[in-house]
Amino acid sequence: MNLLPLAARNLLRNRRRSATTLFAMMVGAMAILLFGGYARNINLGLQTGFVQHAGHLQIQHRDYFLFGNGNPAAYGIADYRRIVDLVEHDPVLKPMLKVATPTLSLGGIAGNYAAGVSRTVIGGGVVVADQNRMRQWNDYGFPIVFKPMRLTGTAPDAAVIGTGVARVLQLCGPLAVRHCPTPHVEQASGADLPGDIAALAGEAQAQRAPRQATTIELLAANAHGAPNVARLNVVAAVPQGVKELDDMIVQLHFAAAQKLVYGGDMPKATAVVLQLAHTSQIPAARARLEQLLAQHFPGQPLTVLDYATLNPSYGQIVGMFGAIFGFIALLIGVIVLFTVSNTMSMAVVERTVEIGTLRAIGLRRAGIRRLFVIEGLLLGLAGSIAGVLAALAAAWAINHAGLSWMPPGNVEPVPLTVRVWGEYTMILSTLLGLTLVAGISAWWPARRAARLEIVDALRHV
Repeated sequence: MNLLPLAARNLLRNRRRSATTLFAMMVGAMAILLFGGYARNINLGLQTGFVQHAGHLQIQHRDYFLFGNGNPAAYGIADYRRIVDLVEHDPVLKPMLKVATPTLSLGGIAGNYAAGVSRTVIGGGVVVADQNRMRQWNDYGFPIVFKPMRLTGTAPDAAVIGTGVARVLQLCGPLAVRHCPTPHVEQASGADLPGDIAALAGEAQAQRAPRQATTIELLAANAHGAPNVARLNVVAAVPQGVKELDDMIVQLHFAAAQKLVYGGDMPKATAVVLQLAHTSQIPAARARLEQLLAQHFPGQPLTVLDYATLNPSYGQIVGMFGAIFGFIALLIGVIVLFTVSNTMSMAVVERTVEIGTLRAIGLRRAGIRRLFVIEGLLLGLAGSIAGVLAALAAAWAINHAGLSWMPPGNVEPVPLTVRVWGEYTMILSTLLGLTLVAGISAWWPARRAARLEIVDALRHV
């Protein structure tokens, strides 16, 4: 007997119950796909942000990642120019490479000594043109607008600071920082300076170069441990999204950072940042980089780290959303299991005579089981397909609704999108998974139907 048309006819015969079960499965499949698409979108959005600012891979001193924050100058790379040239001209890496640029990290004390305030900061020297090219990376097609760095087109002594640094250094007024409170400090009382000391101070002040309202002094230790001081002109205060970073960040030109840290010594870089065309190229690029470094720089303790290692929060956030998605999928699977099982159980009760008749004309117990399992599989397949179509329609509506949200660590809202179309693995897994669950949930009622005795089943006429 051809059980597939018979199973389809049985489902169509009781349209109301079948439609109710199909609707429950459709809603479940749509919920799985929409949340899965949302989690996937967050994953790719985080990846895009990290890659735009720190690249896919970084070449560093072997111990810099673990010990370099306290003394970056001690873990500098002297041959960073050779490394950049080697990477940019390598026939294997060149097709994969988008940007190769050096960076220099430093720590120090920033002061606005005209106001008598200072604070510890962490700084970074960057090649502005390269960083602007990196920020145009958008391999996943997010609806974002490229914004160049605030250091673009500025003088060599320019700097950008976080709004928290501007608040502490009392630069909110000159930099036009909004929502920046002014500290209330009681003035210390005491005798005036003696006349001769006041005259000397006034003479020294007059001999100094004219000072702008946004000038700060940045003190940092050089490679020998001695302090160096640079006078910088702050061109902007940019919020960073994380208060701890906002209260400490100072960004300046790469050459200015090198001069501050290394003075007249050989300039170095703490990392060579590499941005690839596609994230999937990381394994091949890393293997080639390790081969080149071992071949051309055998005496230098260099290592290659990817963006996930450099940003542990990325793995934590992705893992959290993966756990939530797994819990939701499991919950919906249990609901589908009980829904289809209940539907099949009611069908067994109502179709007892039909089961007896089929057994009487020669259909074996295994055939009865297969019939009900096929009905469950058909319900699961139809509900999953309807859920996939509904999820695609809902995702399209959400993506074109103009909605936005504020992700953690962002200072500006980003478009709210759900990535369902194109995620073929997720769609296929959801479709096959729910169909399989529906088939499994129909097995127990099918087993009970197959165990009915022919004479007992026919008595229900």
